[in-house]
Amino acid sequence: MPTIKIFPHPEYCPQGAEITAPAGTSICEALLDNHINIEHACEMSCACTTCHVIVRRGFNSLNEAEEGEEDLLDRAWGLEPQSRLSCQAILAQEDVTIEIPKYSINHAKENH
Repeated sequence: MPTIKIFPHPEYCPQGAEITAPAGTSICEALLDNHINIEHACEMSCACTTCHVIVRRGFNSLNEAEEGEEDLLDRAWGLEPQSRLSCQAILAQEDVTIEIPKYSINHAKENH
């Protein structure tokens, strides 16, 4: 099973974390399954940018982003070339390292 290393984030995982998830799982699902409650206001339907992550290692092992995801990412806070919507980024067999941006464009939290 691939490992996801998460850089420290003041709200979601202050100490950082390392979790595992089966290949074929989205990064968002893996985070939520491991009690890292990342925002996902659209319920993982690729309709917002609240689950935006920056993939620091293992980016090329993920499935390719589709046009709808790329269009949404253009609106994400802190967009970088390795940005993905975690609900659309599907794990393969390689380990990945991610950073959850400090901010999102969401003005209100959903408390999922």
